[in-house]
Amino acid sequence: MPASRSPEQHLTELVERYPALREVQCQIADSFGLLRDSLKNGGTLFVCGNGGSAADAEHIVGELMKNFILSRPIPAERRRPLVAAGEDGRWLAERLCGGLRAISLNGHPSLATALANDSDARLVFAQPLLALGRPGDALLGISTSGNAANVRLAMVTARACGMKCIALTGRGGGALRPIADVTVGVPADGTPAVQELHVPVYHALCAMLEAAFFGDGAG
Repeated sequence: MPASRSPEQHLTELVERYPALREVQCQIADSFGLLRDSLKNGGTLFVCGNGGSAADAEHIVGELMKNFILSRPIPAERRRPLVAAGEDGRWLAERLCGGLRAISLNGHPSLATALANDSDARLVFAQPLLALGRPGDALLGISTSGNAANVRLAMVTARACGMKCIALTGRGGGALRPIADVTVGVPADGTPAVQELHVPVYHALCAMLEAAFFGDGAG
C-alpha cells in the first residue's frame, strides 16, 4: 500500500489535478470535517442519489467500508476474538480490514417498490432514513441539478432527525442548498459534466477520511 498522506495533502492534490475545483475547496474541507466528526462520534454516513448518482452512492460506500488506498488492519480488540474462534477466525483476522460506517439508501429494492406502489416513490430515501438514522449521523445527498425531490425529502427528514447534511450538486446547488449544512456545487452544468467532477470530489473525501482514521497519526 502507498505511504500515508494527510487529509490536507489529499485535498491539495485534488485541486492541483482539477484546478476548477479550487472554487469549492473550502466546501470540500468543511464536508470532510463534518463527516470526520460524525464518524468519530459513532455516527453513520448515509448516501443517496438517482441514476448515475445512485451508482456514485454505492461507489462511495464501497470505498469507505473497506480499504481504499491504505492498508487497514483491524485493531487488536477485534482481532483477538476472531483468532480465538479457530481456523476460520484466524483466516478472517488476516483478511478483514477496518471499515467506516456507511450505508447506501439505494440498496433496498423491495422497500422502494413497496413505497412506489403503496405510498409515494418520492419517499424512497426518506423512509429508510427515518427508520435507521439517529442524531449525530450524516447524510450525503447527490443530485447533479440539486433539485431531485427524493433527495430533498431525505434531507428534510435527516435534519428533523438531528443529522448533518451535505449536498453534492452542480453549479448553484438547486433546492438542496438552503437545506444542507454544506453544499459542494461543482463548477459545471449539465449532468455528464457535473458527474465527471463528482467522482474526484468524493474520491478525495474518501481518501481524506481514510487518512484521518487509518493513516499515520490517526486517532
